Amino acid sequence: MFDVFLYPVSAILWFWHKVFGALASPDSGVAWVLSIAFLVFTLRLLLVKPALGALRAGRRTQALAPQMQKIKEKYGKDRQRMAKEIQKLHADNGSSPLGGCLPALVQLPVFLSLYWVLRDFTPDARSNHVFDRAGVESFLNADLFGAKLGNWLSQPAAELAAFGTDHAHMIAVGVPLMLIASLATFFSMRSSLTRQTTTAPQAAGIAKLMMYLAPLGMLVSGAFFPVPIGVLLYFLATNVWTLGQQHFLTEIVDREEEARQVAKPQVAGPRPGQKPRRR
Repeated sequence: MFDVFLYPVSAILWFWHKVFGALASPDSGVAWVLSIAFLVFTLRLLLVKPALGALRAGRRTQALAPQMQKIKEKYGKDRQRMAKEIQKLHADNGSSPLGGCLPALVQLPVFLSLYWVLRDFTPDARSNHVFDRAGVESFLNADLFGAKLGNWLSQPAAELAAFGTDHAHMIAVGVPLMLIASLATFFSMRSSLTRQTTTAPQAAGIAKLMMYLAPLGMLVSGAFFPVPIGVLLYFLATNVWTLGQQHFLTEIVDREEEARQVAKPQVAGPRPGQKPRRR
């Protein structure tokens, strides 16, 4: 199902590995680490426009939250009328209840494909889409400060020894990667929560809970599940990018909203103490 995405994603990784492999040794950890990071950056750069569209749609929906609450209070017992009024509200304001979801759904297959391309570098794999067996072995033999990119923290010591590494090296590299990625996730979600609290307070409780559960889930999965160091690098790169992208795109949308406020025609009212005149 995802082959239509897996091959382009692996091709981008192959391209960056060729670039950085020409600057350093193709089998070095540095070449592979940079290749993974730039694979993430390339795909996230291609998806900036859908992400910006989702943010704009979310802002429009949040701005309508007070009016939607009034409709729910007024027509709460009449579901059909309530749905009709909410649909009319979105139509009048040029928004859509699915406007923020569709761009995210477009990005989801790409992110899953990126994850599975890195996950498919396994010892028994004869190939990994664009990569041949030599490319798979190059990835599995690459290490970052002694930690092999294809191995994970909870792997048995005998298996780690067979690849020329141990738990001490895996922990020394894997734990900082998980911590930095978790912190980036926490700060990006906290930034979103700050604005959501002011525009959609009814959803702030769930967002606040997720702000702590998502980083915790990343730490637990990295420590106890078969998540290779290469995939942890992916988590780190994508979460750091998300933190920076969120700040950048939020500033763009904020400036757009300020420009719309300035462009609105101001209706001049009577001065204090002055009786309004009829035309």
